Amino acid sequence: MQNFTTKIVNMMKSEKLFASQGGPIILSQIENEYQNVEKAFHETGPPYVRWAASMAAGLETGVPWVMCKQDDAPDPVINACNGMRCAETFVGPNSPNKPAIWTENWTHFYDIYGNITKIRSPEDIAYQVALFIVKMNGSFINYYMYHGGTNFGRNASAFIITSYYDQAPLDEYGLIRQPKWGHLQELHAAVKLCSETLLNGVQSNFSLGVLQEAYVYTRENGECAAFLLNRDGGHGANIQFRNRTYQLPPKSISILPDCRTVAFNTAKVSTQFGTRTRQPAVKLDKTEMWEKWNEIIPIFDNTSIRSNSLLEQMNTTKDSSDYLWYIVSYQQTEESKSEITVNSRGHLLRAFVNGVQIGSGHGFFRNQGFTVKTTIPLISGVNDISLLSVMVGLPDSGAHMERRASGVQSVSIQENQVFKNLTISSWGYQVGLFGEKLQLYTEEGTNKAIWCNLNSSSSQPLTWYKSKFDAPGGNDPLTLNLGSMGKGEAWVNGQSIGRYWISFHNPDGSPSQIWYHVPRSFLKPKDNLLVLFEEEGGNPTGISVDTVSITKVCGHITDSNPPPLISWKRETLSRNTSEIHHERRPKIHLHCPPKKYISKILFASFGSPFGDCESYALGKCHSTNSTAIVEKACLGKKKCSVPWSNKRFGGDPCPGTRKDLLIEAQCQ
Repeated sequence: MQNFTTKIVNMMKSEKLFASQGGPIILSQIENEYQNVEKAFHETGPPYVRWAASMAAGLETGVPWVMCKQDDAPDPVINACNGMRCAETFVGPNSPNKPAIWTENWTHFYDIYGNITKIRSPEDIAYQVALFIVKMNGSFINYYMYHGGTNFGRNASAFIITSYYDQAPLDEYGLIRQPKWGHLQELHAAVKLCSETLLNGVQSNFSLGVLQEAYVYTRENGECAAFLLNRDGGHGANIQFRNRTYQLPPKSISILPDCRTVAFNTAKVSTQFGTRTRQPAVKLDKTEMWEKWNEIIPIFDNTSIRSNSLLEQMNTTKDSSDYLWYIVSYQQTEESKSEITVNSRGHLLRAFVNGVQIGSGHGFFRNQGFTVKTTIPLISGVNDISLLSVMVGLPDSGAHMERRASGVQSVSIQENQVFKNLTISSWGYQVGLFGEKLQLYTEEGTNKAIWCNLNSSSSQPLTWYKSKFDAPGGNDPLTLNLGSMGKGEAWVNGQSIGRYWISFHNPDGSPSQIWYHVPRSFLKPKDNLLVLFEEEGGNPTGISVDTVSITKVCGHITDSNPPPLISWKRETLSRNTSEIHHERRPKIHLHCPPKKYISKILFASFGSPFGDCESYALGKCHSTNSTAIVEKACLGKKKCSVPWSNKRFGGDPCPGTRKDLLIEAQCQ
């Protein structure tokens, strides 16, 4: 570890990348969340932490070192927080000379096959960030992830889907995910308005109610900034602060850069919502577009690796393939129906007898082991029992990784009450697939096999499919719709775009992932080779190459929404004083993506519309000229603003009733 760390540091130094050399690197990290596993190493854990810290500090980078989630990080290494609620869970710096930093503010959860996607709201992120700044005197917050990504190839860890943090402020394709991106932009703009006072003022903290409090910063020149906090997650609160009344929504923080005017509230989203749409650009829906090649199911006599025991999978494959064949030759005196039981340590198993699939099973993220028990037909003479054990990623964390195990653990056959243990029989092994050895996913490799035409009536397991397509025009991101397939891996021009597992459904009955990112950099203008290895069968004629774009934008505000931060202007009146000028009118700002314009107003209502940008309808109160006014302001434009205003919509449509403004527009 010391050799590796030293090598990396010296590489950075040689390029003058550390801030102490005038470069961009302001922090370095040694270890990652070691505290999670430290207790498993008993008395050797703490000394290792001290050694790692001393070793890193001795490399003299000129910038601070941090340890994430390591409360006892030794001086001078900074203990930092990772998580979603560091404002509430972080123990704080373990030394007065260390800052409070949040190295991983998780904007989402990584998604797992078989689990429903959990969404972290922009309101919750903003609340935790604002609270961390004032409660912990937080000086650094890093978002993990700010840009989503793709686990191309076989890079995803165990049971993690190919798409990674697609719900980040910039999604998997690099598109802006609204309102998360915009709400955080507004948050940081509001904090920046307070920055001089936060950095140079004196903080005071006092109660405004049972679950309400104020953090106030004042300077000698009279400048003042306040953060008004409501911890109550179930109820809003009206509080008095400096002889004014403020409404605080449940679990929210209002930021007042001048101690008078609310510039931002963490629970009030004024930013537009965006709707991401996928449209088929190339349909591969004809059987003549496809060819297939059936993977060869190995038999015992053709194996070169032999053992009188069942080998552990990861140590056998050395990460060269997800697949390991376990093959045993079983002698039978007469035809019979027997029961086979296979215990696996994970992740998935497909069992074949004499070339015919007779059963399968798989584990789960938290319980990777499983048992396959099924009836098998045995012929008189030699029977080849071929078990394909499949990994869905390597383990990625935890103590004693060297003790992890996967693959087949035990095999037995029961026939007429007679139990036969095959675990200690002579087993043959094949690492990987024949198709992988031939590299069928490359142009050169496809010529090494004799492909057959696709028969629409045939669908069998362990089949390679290939087709070709031209790159769709334009610059929109591209994705492969694999909703008609089962489980396997896909390649475009020899580049793996990742594993897919459509047949593993979430509790609500839907697949964990259907669309798979195809970077345009992988493509040629014409004749792009698409190859899939399908384990279960699937229907390749349901595959399409889709474009991804933001096609609709929507805004929803009330009269209590703060005005957009862009409306705040700071003008220096003298060397020591400044005044903030601002409009007090909430506005909906709609903005289409590059090269798109507002082509249609899908919905507009000033009054009491039901719902929100996800689902809406007209309410009892509605200004009948809403659509006409919004169309005049927005149609044909790349962006537009519509203020919340009774006057703008021809008067108050329902006096005494709270009024919302909700607009949805189409971008083309």
